[in-house]
Amino acid sequence: MSIDRAVLVVAGSMILLSLLLSLASPLWLWLTAFVGVNLIQSAFTGFCPAAIILKKFGFKPGQAFN
Repeated sequence: MSIDRAVLVVAGSMILLSLLLSLASPLWLWLTAFVGVNLIQSAFTGFCPAAIILKKFGFKPGQAFN
């Protein structure tokens, strides 16, 4: 799996997890907002903290994140 696809899996999982946790406290929706903002800024800047971490775990580079 490339870093590009792994970032999508991580982002989607974090969004679903935060939505589930928001049933206990609505403050968890801030995590959803953070993930969304991070996805938008990475589209413009190419900087993604999750991609950096996944690269260190040995995921192969993709088209978006090298």
